[in-house]
Amino acid sequence: QLQLVDSGGGSVQAGGSLRLSCTASRYPLSSACMAWFRQAPGKEREGVATIDRAGNPRHSDSVKGRFTLSRDDDKNTLYLQMNSVKPEDTAMYYCAAHVRYDCYLDSWSSASYKYWGQGTQVTVSS
Repeated sequence: QLQLVDSGGGSVQAGGSLRLSCTASRYPLSSACMAWFRQAPGKEREGVATIDRAGNPRHSDSVKGRFTLSRDDDKNTLYLQMNSVKPEDTAMYYCAAHVRYDCYLDSWSSASYKYWGQGTQVTVSS
């Protein structure tokens, strides 16, 4: 069982930065396909960034150039560095994982992920 704990959310002004973290106990994140999703009130859950087992990240067009997904295997922690945040980035952010062979198949669909963190709220004020 892969248990994820995400943290690091908070309130920040537009243009500021936040770093979200996702950790797991008793399971190496480098053995899973990982992602960050976000969900704003009244909207569908949206994929923000994904990373494969080799550590190659991909970012959605809405955050490309502003957010950076990375993984520290020594700390078994996934990070989402959020820079130049905008009010439209306000949402609950979730770390997610699955352990199927192909990290790229339907990687932007929340239905592909079996394991989820509890969520961490990010609020960006203008």
